[in-house]
Amino acid sequence: MRATETEISRYHALKRRGGTGAARLFTKDDAALFNPRTLPAEKIVWQGVVPVAGQMSRIVRAGQTLRLVNTSGQAQAALIAVNADLPSERLNTGDTAKIQWNAFPGKGRLLYSDMGRVLFSITEDTCGHHDLIVGGTARKAAPQDITTRDNLILAMSKFGLGRRDVVPCVNFFAGVDVDPKGELSWRDGVVKPGAFVDLRAEMNVLVALSNTRHPLAPVGAPGGALEVQVWQSPPAAANDPCRTSCEEAERAFDNTRDFLAQIGL
Repeated sequence: MRATETEISRYHALKRRGGTGAARLFTKDDAALFNPRTLPAEKIVWQGVVPVAGQMSRIVRAGQTLRLVNTSGQAQAALIAVNADLPSERLNTGDTAKIQWNAFPGKGRLLYSDMGRVLFSITEDTCGHHDLIVGGTARKAAPQDITTRDNLILAMSKFGLGRRDVVPCVNFFAGVDVDPKGELSWRDGVVKPGAFVDLRAEMNVLVALSNTRHPLAPVGAPGGALEVQVWQSPPAAANDPCRTSCEEAERAFDNTRDFLAQIGL
């Protein structure tokens, strides 16, 4: 079926709008933080550390926020996510980039599922260097290496899921650049020590993390531990910037709210 003139016109309008914003959205000054850098102890539900080459998986409940902290600036966090109540619904990195006209997720952006719903809202980000394009490592650069894919399979297996459930990942704290010709390159030193990103769960989300080298990062880069916190965040307001960023975001939130109502949340 051919697109109508109205549909074509809307597509070009969305494309123009998508090209007007900044490529990387993050908070440069702590005075402008949406969420505090230091969380009140009573708000922290759980916290832990993913060591270099390590992995973890956990269910983050709707309304909780997953915080990733790059203490040394050397950690690299590959993340996948599924709907904990309907595991066939998974993170879709292609739609996440396409709907938002941006391959660099950042503050105010969403992580979309393959069913047009919202898994996570990025409510805060002090880094700005994340990647939806490259994915994780699947081949070892050296015999002792642990790949991103193997780590994510192991993390998902703890919840009864397996290889078929490991979808393309989001790479947080990744110095990936894209030039006008579409060529990818790696930039060292763009992730500062103490950088963090906050992901607010809009449904119950099973999340898996791997702290492994990004495929474009230099082989033998030192790496660093990744601090992880789950904290109880305040309810999203009606004018929440993640919810109101565009019509597509509003529709995705409506779809998510309808799903939660169906399962009694």
